[in-house]
Amino acid sequence: MDKRTTNVNIKNRRASFDYLVIDTYTAGIVLTGTEIKSIRQSKASLVDTYCIFIGNELWVKNMHIAEYFYGSYNNHAARRDRKLLLERKELRKLQQAAKNPGFTIVPMRLFINEKGLAKVVIALARGKHEYDKRESIKERDDKREMDRIKRNY
Repeated sequence: MDKRTTNVNIKNRRASFDYLVIDTYTAGIVLTGTEIKSIRQSKASLVDTYCIFIGNELWVKNMHIAEYFYGSYNNHAARRDRKLLLERKELRKLQQAAKNPGFTIVPMRLFINEKGLAKVVIALARGKHEYDKRESIKERDDKREMDRIKRNY
């Protein structure tokens, strides 16, 4: 199987419900050999993940990448911290924005690009209130109802 034909697209659907997305960035991610093999098999999850600055570096915490089935004794830990790769200008901008109260950085999507490299789409986001979440549910239900009516006619 050619690495350019993989169709890996792992989403964090809960993040779009819990947060209002302000800005998005595409970041590279530092992985070991067995981690990229597991991602190519879509054995990863972005549930309960978040990003944090340690020094001037951005790290993703609590991202689960399953151990590679054919890995040997040097297989990776499933929930280790992984470094994200962004340009220095983007890192400074994110670090300043994340210092403001109510803002956080969350991974939205993990994918393999056309060159075969793993990328993470991260978002600068603000947490939604309960009434914002109810509004999101109402909009989603209305859209679903409109699509259903359109299909029937």
